[in-house]
Amino acid sequence: MGAQKSIHAGKAKIDVNVDFTHKLCASLMLPSLRNTGSPLSLIIGSLCIKHPNLFGGSEKLDVSWDKGLYDSNVSITYRRPRPEWLCQKCFVLQHSFSPEIGVHGTPIDNFSRSGSGDVNLSRLSVGLDRNEPASSDWSSSTSIKFEHVQLVNDDGRSITRDIDGFPVTCSGSPHDSMLVLKQESQYAKANDHSFSRFSMQIEQGIPILSKWLIFNKFKFTATKGVKLGPAFLLASLTGGSIVGDMAPYQAFAIGGLGSVRGYGEGAVGSGRSCLVGNSELTFPLSKMLEGAFFLDCGTDLGSGRLVPGNPAMRQGKPGSGVGLGYGLRFKSPAGHFQVDYAINSFQQKTVYFGISNLI
Repeated sequence: MGAQKSIHAGKAKIDVNVDFTHKLCASLMLPSLRNTGSPLSLIIGSLCIKHPNLFGGSEKLDVSWDKGLYDSNVSITYRRPRPEWLCQKCFVLQHSFSPEIGVHGTPIDNFSRSGSGDVNLSRLSVGLDRNEPASSDWSSSTSIKFEHVQLVNDDGRSITRDIDGFPVTCSGSPHDSMLVLKQESQYAKANDHSFSRFSMQIEQGIPILSKWLIFNKFKFTATKGVKLGPAFLLASLTGGSIVGDMAPYQAFAIGGLGSVRGYGEGAVGSGRSCLVGNSELTFPLSKMLEGAFFLDCGTDLGSGRLVPGNPAMRQGKPGSGVGLGYGLRFKSPAGHFQVDYAINSFQQKTVYFGISNLI
């Protein structure tokens, strides 16, 4: 179902990974977003080229390309060597393309799945990342990047409005531009019986030009894991908010795997603010197999109407929802396989599949 290959070309290393598995799993739970007749649409894979000594001074160059079913991401990273006790800096050039399902997707099957809204996000960013040396249990990073965001339909043509005639950008043109200063801090602490983790991101849009977006956006995630005999309880709380200029694609999308299971991606709601809680209890069934019970809930805190064009109301999203269910976790040296069975507030059942690190 997949293949990996590493090739050494001089001092450079090339990693190639081709995977057909996600196509099989996704076809069982996702509606077709568009008609893809090409055989290449069956392939999900990645290509990574690493050079550890680009100009003879230990400069590192990483080039990576990831292709999904309907999305792709290209990243170029350049790093110069610095002592470990100093902050690490790198230059990053990145381009990503993905369907904007979380905000513009249409919920179907009692909100258990999300269909295409004929809106796709093409994002080009260039800038600098700065990682501070870790001190005690804390770590932090700062980045400043210029971002150019363009909205296109499923045919690849630039658009300014969605299928209902509402603007899809903040500027009203086919694209938005912004200079974003981002600060991220993380705390992590663990022992033999539990672990705690907290992260917070703050983004500030800097209006160098009058047409550039100015906003402040923050997001936090707090996670706690505790051993309960042979079982393990994991609980997390995620929240965020944005003030200032805003395009619909910047809204917090609630629902889906990693958010509220039992719902499609963004099918609970999309708002200027959000709060999502997750809890999961796992317990061993055998050496490589675990069972799980989980409960997820999420809300847009009534902020869906504050998103330009109010896409959540137009699509009939409830704004809050609860999902619960059970699942299996299979772990082996070859990779991890996960399947979850969830039911949402509308008593609609959904099955999620996940595969990672598959050889």
